Amino acid sequence: MPDQLQAPPAPKYHANTSGLRRFLPRIGSPAYHVLLSCVAILILGPLGGISAAFMNFSIGFFVAGQVLAGILGSVVTLPYGPEGKHGANYMQTMAASVAGMCAMGPLVQAMVWLGLPQPPVWQLILYFLCIGMFGVGVGMLYTPILVDRLRLTYPSGLAVANILRALTDPSLLKRSIAKLGGSMLSGFIGALVSVKITALAATGFSASTLGGGMIVGARIAIPALLVAIIGRLATPHLVAIGWLGQNDPYRKIGFIISLGAIMGAAMVDLTVILFQTFRRLRVDKGKPSEPAPDWKRVNLLRLVLWVVFWAAGTVWVGSSVLHQPLFFLSVAVALCFLFVLVNGIALGVSDFNPISSAFVVSVFILAAVGLRDPGVGMLCAAVLAIATSEGGDMQQDRSTGWRLGTNRVVQFRYQVIGIAAGAVLSVVLAKFFMSAYPILTQDQFANPHLAGAQKWQSAFTFKMVGALRGITHSQPHVMKALQLGIAIGLAIEIARKLLNQFGPYNDFANGSRHGRAANFLVDALFLPSPYAFAFGGFVEFITVAWWAAGGVTASLFDTATARAPSRSGKPAENELPEDMSTMSLVGGGLIAGDALAALAVGILGLLKTML
Repeated sequence: MPDQLQAPPAPKYHANTSGLRRFLPRIGSPAYHVLLSCVAILILGPLGGISAAFMNFSIGFFVAGQVLAGILGSVVTLPYGPEGKHGANYMQTMAASVAGMCAMGPLVQAMVWLGLPQPPVWQLILYFLCIGMFGVGVGMLYTPILVDRLRLTYPSGLAVANILRALTDPSLLKRSIAKLGGSMLSGFIGALVSVKITALAATGFSASTLGGGMIVGARIAIPALLVAIIGRLATPHLVAIGWLGQNDPYRKIGFIISLGAIMGAAMVDLTVILFQTFRRLRVDKGKPSEPAPDWKRVNLLRLVLWVVFWAAGTVWVGSSVLHQPLFFLSVAVALCFLFVLVNGIALGVSDFNPISSAFVVSVFILAAVGLRDPGVGMLCAAVLAIATSEGGDMQQDRSTGWRLGTNRVVQFRYQVIGIAAGAVLSVVLAKFFMSAYPILTQDQFANPHLAGAQKWQSAFTFKMVGALRGITHSQPHVMKALQLGIAIGLAIEIARKLLNQFGPYNDFANGSRHGRAANFLVDALFLPSPYAFAFGGFVEFITVAWWAAGGVTASLFDTATARAPSRSGKPAENELPEDMSTMSLVGGGLIAGDALAALAVGILGLLKTML
């Protein structure tokens, strides 16, 4: 892999390890792991889980919170000095697993929208637990290919690795905590104010949407707004040709086109990666393989037995406890071996895990082999949603561990503990949010103009329900929309790949201010990535507008900061990992603050009804 994917040298910071370290357990001791586990399970995991669940209910995508967990976890490991980065990595791994599971709450919401009978809570928890354990096992199986051999970038994994190195500096850690804390307070207050002030609520303002845009920046946010505008303009034509009802919003068919575009782009990326793999295998043929270092070694036999055990557990719980057909469950489990690989490649290349694409495509495949019951489709395709989420997270965390040299077996153990805690919390949070906010129980797919749904777009649920409703009766226009999206995604991604391989263009794009401006326009307007613009088909126009506002604000701030010279002698903004920039930390804090406000308002509302 190119040299730029190699881990950069650790910053030459020296943490003060005197004082507190005397009272902390020795690195590697049982007490050390108990300390890390308690912090991750009791503080970092629930914080990330609440944020992820809230984001998937309110917007339809989620941030697993590795950056936030890494920064907060580094407070605990700071006294250990540079070696503390491994402990912080263990904690963020566990917290991200909790968050990834909690983000699967919309699976429960989709059952409500479809009018399906609700299984007992313990049955859902057991089912989610088995799938999550199976997913991380499959993800670990592919780690030697995607992380060790192909060395895919996994941008978030790279960012977290750099952050954990950098945060051995107490001054840098203090400034990061201050930015996170201030923005969390702002998000909390902003959410409460929007609840009380009707005029502000009418604008569709959401601190988490604004914060999400700040994290991704203008190059990702503007394409989504462009698609939302095109969709609004095309709505009358789509109504005229029968793709939309008279009062339907664009996203009712736009989500299918967007899913197709992601699938088309993923096909191109997968083809390129497979070609590169084949070429590298030919080059490396005959070369002696180096023995793996101790931190990288995994017992393959035990891992295979783990995957087999939890695959069987998933099928058994689904068939014997939830009473779903054995055949469709087996097909869903088998599809995971394909989609965890495909989604892992997409995540490694683009930092985007197309979980909803895996769900929707699996529904279409199950329908092709005879599925007609949306309830069966819901619970069987849930296997793909959870497994691709946790399998991709496994690979991303291993990429962080690869760059830091973190023990892979120990990291796996932290991850599975996070899965167990997240399985419980995911169902509990889903029930809580739907009880506290009844709008979440209302079927937005059938009634897209429900009052009060502005804040709760639930795009993930919208996509799942739309796909499942499509299998109950013939909808030729849905397949045409999917084919249109695939064609658009293929064409654009091929054009982007060819353009990026064109030397004169790269020289122009990187050689001057005008070239960089032109490159920005290509990325944001003329030839945007399908992974970026697809969001514009998933949510309402006003949500995309706030998302874009956050992205533009962040990019303008980062540009101004990069031009301003540093006078303090501290590391300049553009010398820090991208995910530690001011706007990225502010965006993450706004999301966390908004989520905590929603939790607080929901708890107060439930208490009022009980008293």
